[in-house]
Amino acid sequence: MLKFSVPDMSCGHCVGAITKAVKEIDATAKVDADLDRQTVSIETLAGADKIAKALDDAGYPATIQ
Repeated sequence: MLKFSVPDMSCGHCVGAITKAVKEIDATAKVDADLDRQTVSIETLAGADKIAKALDDAGYPATIQ
């Protein structure tokens, strides 16, 4: 399980865009976003660097926790 801090995530649209970006890398990934804490937990076989790049490319720079 990967956990990222995503400070620019602020609404449901953001969650949707982040989920879409992750699913483009790993269609079977499970994405759990917490808007209050601005974190995203992801169950995936993809590497953290690949997911972080996908989030950044989607406009949501993230750091792994």
